[in-house]
Amino acid sequence: MLKVENLSVHYGLIQAVHDVSFEVKKGSIVSLIGANGAGKTTILRTISGLIRPSNGSITFMDKAITKEAPQKIVAGGLSQVPEGRHVFPGLTVQENLEMGAFLRKDGEIKKDYQQVFEKFPVLKERRSQDAATLSGGEQQMLAIGRALMSKPKLLLLDEPSMGLAPIFIKEIFSIVQEINQQGTTILLIEQNAKMALSIADQGYVLETGKVVLSGTGQELLASEEVKKAYLGG
Repeated sequence: MLKVENLSVHYGLIQAVHDVSFEVKKGSIVSLIGANGAGKTTILRTISGLIRPSNGSITFMDKAITKEAPQKIVAGGLSQVPEGRHVFPGLTVQENLEMGAFLRKDGEIKKDYQQVFEKFPVLKERRSQDAATLSGGEQQMLAIGRALMSKPKLLLLDEPSMGLAPIFIKEIFSIVQEINQQGTTILLIEQNAKMALSIADQGYVLETGKVVLSGTGQELLASEEVKKAYLGG
């Protein structure tokens, strides 16, 4: 579904991503793990069209998207939940969800609202509330729900557990698995390596902008190198 080949990204003279290659198969969960500064967010932002690469190619659903505008990428079926959630303050929960469906012109939007509310009952209870007044966990649910309103085939999740209480982290990862089981492919980046790899079909370890290790989620969980660096073992 997604193929990233020899991707390099610069911020001025600083190279943040070095010849990174990986792929995401339809129906899978793929996790990119690594410390802060490893290049994870830069890779997702480049896939979404928010940053232009200095080299390499990105193919989504057999179509080159390396030079596509972000709105065209979203319309094509790829949506991102950004790090830090970034819900729209001053807009209600309902209005934030409406923004997720902004590019759609089909007749199933109302039905999809209901599906989001079924997945996140707390959002239904707070649908008229200013999104900025939600708790961190509730804002993360809203950010995911907003992305789902674009009907993505591939959902990019950037640090969904960041800053959340353990009970919310467990719930968010359970929801990610449920979304995947209902047919949406997931590309997940996370500092919580244990949680991310435990649900991943495939994983890639990033260090200073390079892929240094790859394997199935279970293979990486069992790796002594990963244990020492990311799992405290």
